[in-house]
Amino acid sequence: MKTRRIAFLGLMVALAFVLSYVEMLLPIHIGIPGAKIGLANLSVMVALYVIGPTDALILSIVRVVLVGFTFGNMAMMMYSLAGALLSFVAMMIGKRTKLFSAVGVSVLGGVFHNVGQILVAMVVMETSRLTYYLPFLVVMGVISGIIIGIVAGMIVQRVAPFGKNR
Repeated sequence: MKTRRIAFLGLMVALAFVLSYVEMLLPIHIGIPGAKIGLANLSVMVALYVIGPTDALILSIVRVVLVGFTFGNMAMMMYSLAGALLSFVAMMIGKRTKLFSAVGVSVLGGVFHNVGQILVAMVVMETSRLTYYLPFLVVMGVISGIIIGIVAGMIVQRVAPFGKNR
């Protein structure tokens, strides 16, 4: 059973890495700098529901580090890691309370990812003026969270038999 979990986690890391690359290639520019769909969060959501929070957290951190070293820089990794960790905590709490569906958990993740990034930017730039940017990013987090949550829910239904919990 442990071998199956490790193999699944490896597949999710590879999927997150590929989805991050695909997202970089997509010419989607909506006028909000830094706003992305968050395709790689799809693998984190699936891992959270299929193999559990510990492995999903490992996946999230490994994804940020791999993508940061491959396609970005230390600053990008810092912003991404803050967003990923805050997002993960929100998703884990949302899932544990059983108040949210997979879509709701994903929306929490999308919104809190953006909040985490804004908080780091405010510290780095030493200004709270960046809060004006937050409403736009929250809307993007909700929209992308809904999309990712719907797709993740469909995937979880199909791969849950391979995991340990749901």
